[in-house]
Amino acid sequence: MTKEQYNKIYPWVVVALLWMVAMLNYMDRQMLSTMKVAMMGDIHELEKAENFGRLMAIFLWIYALMSPMAGLIADRVNRKWLIVGSLAVWSAVTLAMGYATTFNQLYALRAVMGVSEALYIPAGLALIADYHRGTTRSLAVGIHLSGLYFGQALGGFGATVANQYSWQLAFHLFGLIGIAYSVVLVFFLRENRQVVVAPKKALAVSGFQSIKNSLGMLFGMVPFWVILFYFSAPSFPGWAVKNWMPTLFASSLHLDMAIAGPMATITIAGSSLISVILGGLLADHWIKFNVRGRIFTGVIGLTMMVPALLLLGFGQSTFTVIGGAVLFGLGFGMFDANSMPILCQFVSPRHRAAGYGLMNMTGISAGAVITNYLGKSTDAGSLGPDIAFLAIPVVLAIILQLTVLKPKFADKVED
Repeated sequence: MTKEQYNKIYPWVVVALLWMVAMLNYMDRQMLSTMKVAMMGDIHELEKAENFGRLMAIFLWIYALMSPMAGLIADRVNRKWLIVGSLAVWSAVTLAMGYATTFNQLYALRAVMGVSEALYIPAGLALIADYHRGTTRSLAVGIHLSGLYFGQALGGFGATVANQYSWQLAFHLFGLIGIAYSVVLVFFLRENRQVVVAPKKALAVSGFQSIKNSLGMLFGMVPFWVILFYFSAPSFPGWAVKNWMPTLFASSLHLDMAIAGPMATITIAGSSLISVILGGLLADHWIKFNVRGRIFTGVIGLTMMVPALLLLGFGQSTFTVIGGAVLFGLGFGMFDANSMPILCQFVSPRHRAAGYGLMNMTGISAGAVITNYLGKSTDAGSLGPDIAFLAIPVVLAIILQLTVLKPKFADKVED
């Protein structure tokens, strides 16, 4: 293979390398939600759903607070090393969780995981966006995000491993895999910074002003505020589904958690995995003829989520609950594949990681609020109806997206 041929395929090699990182990212955070029952025997505080909600929420709050900083950092440093370091740290935390013996230890480790995992997504997506600058961007982002859904599905098997062996082994195994893969990235992942980076001395003098300018530019754009809401509105049901769907499946369908865990995560993640690819292909084709093609594709995804939430919230039969989960996954994947590409239509490469970091902050904050609230809902026996009501912010996001987001470019390249 010639160097020219290698350079043509390397953008897709980057997607493949980061797909594995994305898979580990979600697998390590997701499997805790399916191992609650197995862990209760050793950590009795988890018997109360509200405490479990706190454990899931601390990760989200720390992740949310770190996300803007993570984006600003990713716009200013070598993203390869940021990604490698992030993966190594959260994998070490996953390994350490297998040695936890108290609720407070788990709580502290989940907080550290929130810091380390927050550093990855803005850097990873910005790197992919820089490698895919034409009509392959939505597909490249979609393929990468399919790794998240695959990891979400594999996380469901944490309950199976815990049931057959022990919950400690599940944490040890997946933690070691992540540490080993961070070494692989050292040798094969390359940076592709396509904007001018100031020398270190200049950064030391003007770093604060640079950050101030980035935030001022982003928050000074009305479309960016709409994108923030567009991203956060589906995050309410999105995180509710990720963290509480195994519990909902177990209660609505009267299943053991060892069965409900994998069933819930595979159903939603499997349909999302398919949709994120289809949504990428559709948006990349549509934008060739209409500059709002990515936006319209995202709207289709959000529209599918509305009836899905009603089915999940009020359904009591296998058909309605699983049907709602599949429809939700299809809609969420189509929306997710186009979030970063839509941002790229309004924000130049210099500020994209910062923009996505802020989007992550609003989305994860929404998830933290709803995760904690649904813990109380579960104790009160109202989990299903409360999930159904989350369709309301999704409808508002659809209206705002259609009426306000009118980009001039398929890819904004300059400030």
